[in-house]
Amino acid sequence: MKVLLIKDVKGLGKAGEIKEAKDGYARNFLIPRGFAKLATPEVIKEWEKEQAQKKAQLEAELKEINEIKEKLENTKIVIKHKLGANGQLIGSVTNKEIAEKLKELGFNIEKKQIEHTTIKAPGEYSVDVKLGHGIHATINLVVEGE
Repeated sequence: MKVLLIKDVKGLGKAGEIKEAKDGYARNFLIPRGFAKLATPEVIKEWEKEQAQKKAQLEAELKEINEIKEKLENTKIVIKHKLGANGQLIGSVTNKEIAEKLKELGFNIEKKQIEHTTIKAPGEYSVDVKLGHGIHATINLVVEGE
């Protein structure tokens, strides 16, 4: 019996492959547990259509993320922070402060997407922002004292 694998099955194949399986194995194990569907022409066409939609959606997401990356890398962020007597910042610049500043500028970035080391002195810094799908943007951050 030919089946279209929906999930990876050890010893049989990977998701998306059409494989020959024994009738009992397919009817009693693979199909009831959602690992496979009977490989009819309609099921195959439907699966191909779903894969095309997923691919188009992924391409649209990647395009949007790359546009955001380009905008972020061309943006300079200035954060003002209180200074102590020694010229160092009182406290430090946090991910939360950077995320709030980005939201003011119109970017929808969460604080957990921002990776940075502790910033305790005024100056210019490069901060890494994770945007998803393995894409990172580097923003220019300027910390000034008040």
